Amino acid sequence: MAVKIHRKEAVRMDQLVEAFIKSMRIAAGLNTQRVFAAWDACSGAGPYTLKRFYRGGKLYITLNSSVIRSQLYFQRDVLIEKMNAFLAQDTLFTADNRSVGFIQELILK
Repeated sequence: MAVKIHRKEAVRMDQLVEAFIKSMRIAAGLNTQRVFAAWDACSGAGPYTLKRFYRGGKLYITLNSSVIRSQLYFQRDVLIEKMNAFLAQDTLFTADNRSVGFIQELILK
């Protein structure tokens, strides 16, 4: 499926990428992957993470270490703030997407 973008004047590259993401309807999947990348970057627990799941503002993380899970449990609020700041600076994250947006709750298993 070819996407036609009619050009009447010069368009910045970030505007083209945003238009492409919206036209191909891949914003939700891309946002989910960006949320997972935010978890890996902000928590430092990427190597210990077994499963990741995101739905309705809740990020579910399954860890293979109970020690790391208990340490991260007390840092949930700080982690949520860090991940949301990471997502706000991410150029590929679409903040106005209704289905996948910023993280509201972190659930560790």
